[in-house]
Amino acid sequence: MRFNPDVTRLAFVDLETTGATITADSITEIGIVEVDRDGVREWSSLVHPENRISPFIESLTGISNEMVADAPTFDQLAEELHARLDGCLFIAHNARFDYGFLKNAFRRAGIDFKPTVLCTVKLSRKLYPGFGHHNLDALIERHRLPVTERHRALGDARLIWHFWQTLYRTLPPQQIADAVQTLTARPSWPSHLDPACLDEMPDTHGVYLFFDETALPLYIGKANQLRRRVLSHFSGDHRSAKEMQLSQQVRRIEWIATPGEVGALLQEAVLVKRLQPAHNHQLRRSDEVCAWRLVQKGDHVRLALAHPDDLFFGCEDDLYGPFVSHRKATDALRALADAHGLCHALLGLEKVRAGKPCFGSQLRRCSGACIGVEAPQAHTERLRAALAGWRLPPWPHAGAICLREGDGLHVLDRWSYLGSVAATDFDGARALAATAAVVFDRDVYQILKSRLAGLADDVTCMPALPVAA
Repeated sequence: MRFNPDVTRLAFVDLETTGATITADSITEIGIVEVDRDGVREWSSLVHPENRISPFIESLTGISNEMVADAPTFDQLAEELHARLDGCLFIAHNARFDYGFLKNAFRRAGIDFKPTVLCTVKLSRKLYPGFGHHNLDALIERHRLPVTERHRALGDARLIWHFWQTLYRTLPPQQIADAVQTLTARPSWPSHLDPACLDEMPDTHGVYLFFDETALPLYIGKANQLRRRVLSHFSGDHRSAKEMQLSQQVRRIEWIATPGEVGALLQEAVLVKRLQPAHNHQLRRSDEVCAWRLVQKGDHVRLALAHPDDLFFGCEDDLYGPFVSHRKATDALRALADAHGLCHALLGLEKVRAGKPCFGSQLRRCSGACIGVEAPQAHTERLRAALAGWRLPPWPHAGAICLREGDGLHVLDRWSYLGSVAATDFDGARALAATAAVVFDRDVYQILKSRLAGLADDVTCMPALPVAA
């Protein structure tokens, strides 16, 4: 629907519900202000929610169980309501809430509901970017909107209508029309994907998975706003041929909501390694992950490569890295040696006979430790100083820990992510710590190394977990 203020039918909608969870709570009241060429009409109805209204919701809205006892159910109102809203621009404050409840309720009643939706929270942000708050109470105060029945459906629908009228009294009509057009523009959602998938997808932290027509994984990504991030893949403004190809190959989308950003990062790292999607490369499994280990050999300290299979990266000191492969580790060490005048021969990067100069000393890139010009202890001290930025710290806890994030617990042990459970599922956390395989994961290490210190208050060592009732 292209917005034209002179011909577009408008429906300003507000709902009252038994709670905020679309899949578990129910509608208790619907209020609509309809605006078109014929004028302005109001309609409202209480709705029997077919479950109980809590004392908290009753105190907030003033709608009691007694008031809705004889009210029609949504199924009884569905056809009339759909006739009122069909073909209208659906306008609501925090529209995802109201639209989501109605979409689910219509679906249960066997009616397909796909209006063009405009959120007046987003409209206010776009037209008044200098203000920090855009909730309904803030709009009431800022624009001096007349209040009739706050927290009742028709009363709040009237407030949205009054806000709309205020816009046209104070701003150029074209500015409003452009903002509405931008906010209601539909993404180029592929015809081969079920649009219901988009309606059900939350705008929370999480991981999304794209599959092709053979059910093989194409791509796994993480997002702070799942729905918005997934939509961006189909925006039509693809920056590369690979992005275009990916959007054309997707046939199914799955997602996993997480309690926060850390959970999304951990899930992404684990799933990419497990499923090996065709379009992911950075987090793909590498069997060559390694680190440098300091080894005393006579008077000198040498470096030897250590692999996760050879030693436990989470426990040892004097490890430096990690690197994705032997080649990457060797190239990095060679560049470090040249930058600090370290001896390639003593580091094991070059083979020379005892007492003979390394090739670097002939080019004056080595300080002469290989031929006794520099004392072994001095060379070792310079080596340790040069390696300091690569130091791989030991796991900072005695064993497994739980990292609390939102309403979840991430179970971690020695730079390995073992899984996540609900914040109260202590038995589940213990089971993961006791049974899950602990394998050093370079990507998990990179995610956690800079975060664990800052999240210290949210970390609980496993022995300190309370006993579940």
